[in-house]
Amino acid sequence: MSRSTLSALFLVVAMSSLALAHDRPTGPIHKGRSAVLARNGMAATSQPLAVQTAIRVLQDGGNAIDAAIAANAVIGVVEPMSCGIGGDLFAIVWDAKTGTLHGLNASGRAPKRATIEFYRDQGHDYVPVYGPLSWSVPGCVDGWATLHERFGSVPMAELLAPAIRYAEEGFPVSEVIAANWKDDEERLAAVASSAECLLPGGKAPGFGEVFQNPDLARTLRIIADEGPAAFYRGEPARAIVAYSDEVGGLFSQEDFETHESTWVDPVSTNYRGYEVWELPPNGQGIAALQMLNILEHFDLASLGHNSAEALHLMIEAKKLAFEDRATYYADPAFAEVPVNRLISKEYAEGRAALIDADQALTNVEPGPIQQGDTIYMTVVDKDRNCVSLIQSNFHSFGSQHVPRGLGFPLQNRGSWFALDPSHANRLEPGKRPFHTIIPAFVTKDGEPWLSFGVMGGDMQPQGHVQVLCNMIDFGMDVQEAGEAARFRHFGSSEPTGQPGDGGGAVSLESGVGSDVRNALEAKGHRIDDRPGSYGGYQAIRIDLERGVLLGGSDPRKDGAAIGY
Repeated sequence: MSRSTLSALFLVVAMSSLALAHDRPTGPIHKGRSAVLARNGMAATSQPLAVQTAIRVLQDGGNAIDAAIAANAVIGVVEPMSCGIGGDLFAIVWDAKTGTLHGLNASGRAPKRATIEFYRDQGHDYVPVYGPLSWSVPGCVDGWATLHERFGSVPMAELLAPAIRYAEEGFPVSEVIAANWKDDEERLAAVASSAECLLPGGKAPGFGEVFQNPDLARTLRIIADEGPAAFYRGEPARAIVAYSDEVGGLFSQEDFETHESTWVDPVSTNYRGYEVWELPPNGQGIAALQMLNILEHFDLASLGHNSAEALHLMIEAKKLAFEDRATYYADPAFAEVPVNRLISKEYAEGRAALIDADQALTNVEPGPIQQGDTIYMTVVDKDRNCVSLIQSNFHSFGSQHVPRGLGFPLQNRGSWFALDPSHANRLEPGKRPFHTIIPAFVTKDGEPWLSFGVMGGDMQPQGHVQVLCNMIDFGMDVQEAGEAARFRHFGSSEPTGQPGDGGGAVSLESGVGSDVRNALEAKGHRIDDRPGSYGGYQAIRIDLERGVLLGGSDPRKDGAAIGY
């Protein structure tokens, strides 16, 4: 073979390698499982029964939106601590027919009787974390209805049938879910109706034990037979309000009858040629965009993945973004949130200049403005409609309260209101609280490239950024990017008005070596490892050129990515 032929062959191989740079790692593979590949459709969630439900819907002719609703209903049955019809929902939808992105805010609002004065009169400096005073209206069911009305193709009753069947007949509790259930056993036991529903025999169901929830099956059947509006205007709403009156909550029938979801325009920033999309506040998605804008000022790839130098920059970017989060993020219907300024490149330039490469920030101020528990899932269908969907009760089992006879806990999202009248996120009647749950999406050259999310409260923006940097800066594939060891920074000021603790603390997974830990401590970071606090990732990479879907699923959870 001639030298010119060898050179030409090398060029072809090199160009092919570049084309596949984001579909496989460029170096040794450091992951426990391979990315899942398929050509037709794919789903990724944190529970296998939910993934299988989504695939069945796709194979029977439903689209990605249909499959996501069905899977979400199932996961509310089989992972009840994390999500369900007592919680809220957000979604980003890629409509393949029109080539457009749509955002859905299906979060609920504070009861109309909820005022700062009421809480202060009850002796509260902050909204209680648990109990009936932490409630906001659950938005999940109306979120399903709103998604279905615009994009759905399969009758809602058919989509809810698998969830009803699992609730009635029972399902075997999977390993991570069983452990989480056990952690909440004592709190659930303190509420009679919750214990009756969720603690059969007085204890949390263990790994492999079959759990049935006939009350939830009955509630889901009402929604299936009478339509989603029945949840807000029928028997479930009346039962919730009656239970609220019994235990000292503030719900009224009007709170449910006036609830509605909102279509919103996703917002984005360009990170090294990739358009990263998040939903605007009342969620925290723009914190991820702020972090990426700051990090774009640094050459992460040259520093090495999970090096002390790269992690230091990411942690400092997080501190800066989260201080803005604590100060400015709120329901835009009640407060002016300077989104465009916060996610601008100009603003990021000033914030990036505050980072010292050798010393951790310990006193972080918001920038000047001139103007958990959760589940995440994603589904892509044969036509390349995509859904990035996240749904949550907030804390595990939310408020810890299951209204009698309904089979699901009510969220405690209202606990993240501030009781400071001057705070942007202050409690007001009918206002949406600050939210941590955020779906994400990435486009490249105007086409869908990645649908993904990372669960876990404050971890979510940090996780979004780490996963994207793993793929874009460090060339990892969709599976390795989610498996790679993560950091989580704790300690920024909270959107409840509670103060932080200066520079906070950094928790590192075991995959980060001791030399890196020592180097971070030398820069002034306080290392405080907290196992199990690194979230859960699910993603589907859309390779339009080859007509292939690549799925990644976090081994930190019970779930999987499945395609066909």
